[in-house]
Amino acid sequence: MSDQTLSPALVRRYLSALGVSLQKPALGTLQELVAAHLTRVPFENISKLYNRKHHGLTSLPPIELYLDGIERYHFGGTCYSNNFHFYTLLAALGYDVKLCGADMTAPDVHLVILTTLGNHEYLVDAGYGAPFLVPLPRDLSTDYVITLGRDRYVLKPQDASGRSRLEMYRDGQPQHGYVVKPAPRRIKEFAPVIADSFRPTATFLNALLLVRFYPGRGLMIHNLTSVESQENHSAVHRLGSRTELIAQIVERFGMPRSIVAETVSELGELKDVWT
Repeated sequence: MSDQTLSPALVRRYLSALGVSLQKPALGTLQELVAAHLTRVPFENISKLYNRKHHGLTSLPPIELYLDGIERYHFGGTCYSNNFHFYTLLAALGYDVKLCGADMTAPDVHLVILTTLGNHEYLVDAGYGAPFLVPLPRDLSTDYVITLGRDRYVLKPQDASGRSRLEMYRDGQPQHGYVVKPAPRRIKEFAPVIADSFRPTATFLNALLLVRFYPGRGLMIHNLTSVESQENHSAVHRLGSRTELIAQIVERFGMPRSIVAETVSELGELKDVWT
């Protein structure tokens, strides 16, 4: 696992997967790229479970395997794979970007991208399963709020150390969040944390979470619950069985039934990822 430079062929392949043309760095172009990634590449851990079993993967998928998953199976990834590979694309396109660690209940268990355009710095996060379809400004004097359905995300102004706190509320109650540390990092620095995420007891080896977005709406499948959100409303549907869960993932995310059925049937306890 090392920092990588994308070849022109891989850049073209990645952009094709996103449905975006090659353009010079600009805020409007960055906005298009971020929106495309969030709507074309889901947050999901089916691919993590599948690649662990079939490819012996215990670290980030190589870029070729990552793109193959998007193209063939409608895969995406979890935070490290989605954000690291998106970072390499932005860097190859000429954006001024850096990888940064983010703390949750433990240090560096999340990874984000910071990019500078003009005199402004933006937070880009394609790996939180959140509707961050635009780059989020970091030079804030007041809270920056994004709302979709029952979820509300609040990005706070930087603290004295230049850190940004992101708070997530569900039904008005604090649910989750992270603190961005602005120091640039190398992906190899996160190797121990990524390896931990493949331990048998790790959250994303014992739960399912799939999230995808469309303009103005989102869909989440979390274990045996599906949630469709639009504007200020969320419709929650309890799935009656793993058979129904498999059918919903196949129908709503377009993944191959054989892969989904194998993955779901081999999961033991379905943990709550938010705790």
